Amino acid sequence: MDDDVQAIYRSRLLTEILLSLNEGSKKLSQLREITGSTSQAIIPKLRKLEADHLIETKEHEYFLTSAGKIVASGIDDSFVTFWTINKFKHFWLRHYLEGIPSPLLKEIGCLYESEVIMDKGMKILNVYNNQLKMLKEADHIYGISSVVTEGYADSISERVKEGIPIELIVPFHVAGELKLSPYVEKLAALKDYENFKLMVMDEDIKVGLIVTDKRLSFPEITRPVISTLSDVTWITGWEEMLGFIITSSGLREIELIFNCLSIVRVSE
Repeated sequence: MDDDVQAIYRSRLLTEILLSLNEGSKKLSQLREITGSTSQAIIPKLRKLEADHLIETKEHEYFLTSAGKIVASGIDDSFVTFWTINKFKHFWLRHYLEGIPSPLLKEIGCLYESEVIMDKGMKILNVYNNQLKMLKEADHIYGISSVVTEGYADSISERVKEGIPIELIVPFHVAGELKLSPYVEKLAALKDYENFKLMVMDEDIKVGLIVTDKRLSFPEITRPVISTLSDVTWITGWEEMLGFIITSSGLREIELIFNCLSIVRVSE
């Protein structure tokens, strides 16, 4: 099995055949046009794939089998992941990838068609203002934050009151700050809004991440600029994935006890 897998990755033609069939059935003439190879070169590869039960033929057309679809999808994902890492290699080198949940890293190929937008200015205020603008324009907001500011809290509070769905994760030390003024009053004002969820985790969070329906903000760890990868077609997938992590990763939702204005963790 290992030899078969290696043979596929070593052969450009085998890979091209599988990837093209992953988009739909093809005739031999179509495979010739797509790969730029002759029938004499393609036919032995097709026979090998048939012998491995990855493709089948019907009325002179080639189809992927169920197993073939799995293999072809895996190849497609691995290539897209490589292309994405290579396309944005300078971006990844300046960011703390270890802070991104592993399920999201596995889907990093979704970012290939996006673009990196960076502030030219070096002032931290540029980052801050752009993040506030990003929150103001969003229709959905998911976030992981290791710090809290009054301006950030005001922006979140305003969007919650406008009915925007917002889910945030903070480390426990930030939850402690939220028990103090002015944050505890701001949170108390949101107690009846079902579109707002705030969760706490015990682990130290080294990365800040904001995901909206339009953009992803992932500040650099080496200098204070805002970086976003923006494309609605993929951001929805990452938004949903982050939402899944929020709801299923064992995080404890913060419960506001308003009669004593404190924050406690709900037991798992």
